Amino acid sequence: MKLATIRTASGTRAVRLDGEALVDLGYPDLGAWLAAGSPAASAGAAAYSLEGADFAPVVPNPSKIVCVGHNYTNHIKEMGRELPSYPTLFPKFADTLLGANDPIVKPPETDALDWEVELVIVIGRKVRRARGTEAEAAIAGFTVMNDVSVRDWQFRTIEWTQGKIWDSSTPVGPFVTTPDEVGGVRPALVVSTTVDGQVMQSDNTGTLLFDPVFLVEYISTLITLHPGDLIATGTPAGVGHARDPKVYLVGGETVVTQIEGLGRCTNTIVTDA
Repeated sequence: MKLATIRTASGTRAVRLDGEALVDLGYPDLGAWLAAGSPAASAGAAAYSLEGADFAPVVPNPSKIVCVGHNYTNHIKEMGRELPSYPTLFPKFADTLLGANDPIVKPPETDALDWEVELVIVIGRKVRRARGTEAEAAIAGFTVMNDVSVRDWQFRTIEWTQGKIWDSSTPVGPFVTTPDEVGGVRPALVVSTTVDGQVMQSDNTGTLLFDPVFLVEYISTLITLHPGDLIATGTPAGVGHARDPKVYLVGGETVVTQIEGLGRCTNTIVTDA
């Protein structure tokens, strides 16, 4: 099943993909729908056309967004780091999120804007200290994120957060795809980024150092995970910052971040709002 949050003339709506139609699930967004226990759409529910749909962030206001750094071996090596024993975690906030096809405004304060395609876990039920089958059952599905990074601010200190939390910088969507459609809760999916058609990143989520179930177990040990929370699992090799010479987004580019079976975010970089 594929799920989304779309923008309509009367506000955002949680929907389920049914052929070329988006069936209204009766809630304003997927976060609210998941919190209500993921009920089925009512008979005679409204439907919207998939063509021309305006996708909002899949969960517009998650209680938390936890991101994982250094989780693909090739990316760890390109950044000159050793393989970690534990996940490297940092936060994002709801104000960073964009819809899958929204433009990304390049902040005037940076000349080091970078791309990072990521598999994102969407939490479907409240869990704390989840283990095994409980952690697996907490995964409602997966989606795509471009964890756009402001590298010059990220590396001002040894702590990365200030390079990761820029307002309206992070596309996520367009769909949440349930695990049964992508091979389960430890999917092996091709993940890629292109910039103006040139392949910049290509890998497989099966090579994640810390897999989705482990991440739910680990993060839920620290803090309660709620329905609609997002866990971004890290990016593979090929980021602009690690290239020689470095390559950054300057404005005018089209960036496509895509994961097999999940869909793609297609975003144009603009230099003013």
